[in-house]
Amino acid sequence: MATAYWTVAPGRGELRRHEIARPAPGEVLVRTLHSGISRGTELLLHGGHVPASVRTLMRAPFQEGDLPGPVKYGYLSVGVVEDVAADAGTAVADLLGRVVFCLYPHQDRYVVAANAVTVVPAEVPPDRAVLAGTVETAVNAAWEAAPRLGDRIAVIGAGMVGCAVAAVLRSFPLGRLEIVDVDPARRTVAERIGVPFRSPAEASDDCDLVLHCSASAAGLNRGLELLGDEGELIELSWYGDREIGLNLGGAFHARRLSVRASQVGAVAAARRARRSHADRMNLALDLLRDPVFAELITSRGPFSEMPHVMHRLADGSSSGLCHVLDYASTGRAVQSPVEEDRCTESPSAAT
Repeated sequence: MATAYWTVAPGRGELRRHEIARPAPGEVLVRTLHSGISRGTELLLHGGHVPASVRTLMRAPFQEGDLPGPVKYGYLSVGVVEDVAADAGTAVADLLGRVVFCLYPHQDRYVVAANAVTVVPAEVPPDRAVLAGTVETAVNAAWEAAPRLGDRIAVIGAGMVGCAVAAVLRSFPLGRLEIVDVDPARRTVAERIGVPFRSPAEASDDCDLVLHCSASAAGLNRGLELLGDEGELIELSWYGDREIGLNLGGAFHARRLSVRASQVGAVAAARRARRSHADRMNLALDLLRDPVFAELITSRGPFSEMPHVMHRLADGSSSGLCHVLDYASTGRAVQSPVEEDRCTESPSAAT
């Protein structure tokens, strides 16, 4: 038997029990250690804000049910391979006992094809590994933006995605990197990942690139203002069914500015011919060896409380970057100094 979280209607979720099969040849049974809540997309789904026109495009890899619900959704899961078929080949059998990442919804045990899991490097703690999907998004954005030596870059939105993008870019030989947010409380996490924090009014202009992650019209328009002539804004936010006003008047045409979307569903065009989804995921997990990414985990709690956690995230009574769910039944939950539901961020700029 397995237990999974289902969004059953806008604003309401529940845990459901159901039977799962034993793994067939070429499959593995994963016992979950941790999963992470991807606040931006999952809160849009929780609130019923996914437009009908993109419900097929926005399906998660192992989603069950259809939007607006009931639907089983999620894609940040880390667990241990607990079982394989008796006649599994050597490659599959070698996964037994390994800690793996999978783009699977919130569920305590599941069976997937062996090629759907990625082995987590031994140096990466299992709870930090739930960030692999978010860091993969940041890697894709870096490939899309293609920063050059000495570039001046602003990342707007110090949410989960914005901080992951800033953490990846901080190792580039840039002329300037700033993370911009309306919430002064986010200065702390920016400082912890080693990137200067600026309010929108303080942010430096004449940027070569702006990566926008605030999911707000104000952040998007401020990003255009920060660009230098012929600069480019890479849009990572997804707005669901909200209409966003973009100011293309003023100097937009005269300064020849550009706006381009980045979405993790496809490998960035600049690398698509030479990098697969698996290559990108392995790179993300390799980057997670850096302990600085642990700063993105700002709250945690047991999987059994997920319906209550989603309610608190949706109404703003709980905030932060990544909320990690611990699966106590595994007996291997990784301890962390992060306090449960520590509120260090406001949900207004979360991505």
